[in-house]
Amino acid sequence: MFEKLAEIITNYVEVKKEDIKPESRFMEDLGFTSFDFMSMLGEIEDELDVEIDAGKAADIRTVQEAVDYLEQLQ
Repeated sequence: MFEKLAEIITNYVEVKKEDIKPESRFMEDLGFTSFDFMSMLGEIEDELDVEIDAGKAADIRTVQEAVDYLEQLQ
């Protein structure tokens, strides 16, 4: 799941896949804007065929938190 998410992240921000770590924070470390983050969530929903709860998504700060949440959904 981490690898897949890292691929998707590179579609939204200028960061190399190898620079994305589990502890990377979306806004502070990877440079996401709120719009980028919400757009990425939409792509994740389409790619993984899951429905992301907006309230839970608002609590996600790091890549690992996103991975953990997505693994729960599958």
